[in-house]
Amino acid sequence: MEFAIISTLNGVTYGLLLFMVSAGLTLIFGMMGVLNFAHASFYMLGAYVAYAVSSIFGFWAGLIVAPIVVGLTGMVVERYLLRRVHAHGHAHELLLTFGLAMIIEEMIKLFFGDFPVNYQMPDYLRFSAFSVYGTDYPFFRLFIGATAVVMFALLWGLLTRTRTGIVVRAAERLPSMAEALGHNIPIVFMCVFGAGAALAGLAGAVAGAFYPTNPNMGLELGVIVFVVVVVGGLGSLKGSLLASLIIGLFSSFAVGLDWSVASILDLVGLGGWAHSIGGLLTLELSSVSATIPFALMLIVLLVRPAGLMGERN
Repeated sequence: MEFAIISTLNGVTYGLLLFMVSAGLTLIFGMMGVLNFAHASFYMLGAYVAYAVSSIFGFWAGLIVAPIVVGLTGMVVERYLLRRVHAHGHAHELLLTFGLAMIIEEMIKLFFGDFPVNYQMPDYLRFSAFSVYGTDYPFFRLFIGATAVVMFALLWGLLTRTRTGIVVRAAERLPSMAEALGHNIPIVFMCVFGAGAALAGLAGAVAGAFYPTNPNMGLELGVIVFVVVVVGGLGSLKGSLLASLIIGLFSSFAVGLDWSVASILDLVGLGGWAHSIGGLLTLELSSVSATIPFALMLIVLLVRPAGLMGERN
């Protein structure tokens, strides 16, 4: 029972962290049709900016400044780089953002070194929220999840309940009509790209204080984020949230399970032949937990190529 509760909490928290990063990527793709390979690098940049600011002005200052700096960086990237290649198609955008990701990673190593930095939560947040069967559960994990929930509520409300959201959705669906009504579509796109980058920066600033902050953190999370976006459906914010939670829960439970096909068949007395064959049948789930998101993506794409909540063409 303890394993189930702790794994569920960890899975939901990790899933909400994935959503914090993938939400910006989903927003950018839904609006602009740009698959930003540098998005996870904005997540890493947010963690390092928060570390640099918090070491001087404190944790909360870093948490506020990081998304602002990363958002402004995203706006500059869209205005002076992406806008120049947008007309040439997705291949140019992918190459540009891939190169940008490498540049950000090397700049991080140049200024902060090729090793983890000591970015940690303040001591007054380092306490147990509650106890599960004698196991203390850290409050900061819940803080990460609560930040993601608040971010989703604000973003959803902005897009569906405000004039700004109406303009953004109009620019997404009928950009020529929105422009004819007097809206500056390039400025809207620049602001959307900056907002998406800022969301990733906020995720990095929050998660970097709990998980290791190092030059490889963008690479470690970047692939999973793209899996989330594909599973949820390209451009679907609700799909990204659902996919993030599913992948988070699957990954959390898989890490702690020593099940295999052979052990499951042992329960019904049919495990003898599985053990004799060996190979994949005796491979424990915990040893292949890193492949769970990709297997889930394969299954979803086979059943529903548009993703869980993506629009069919």
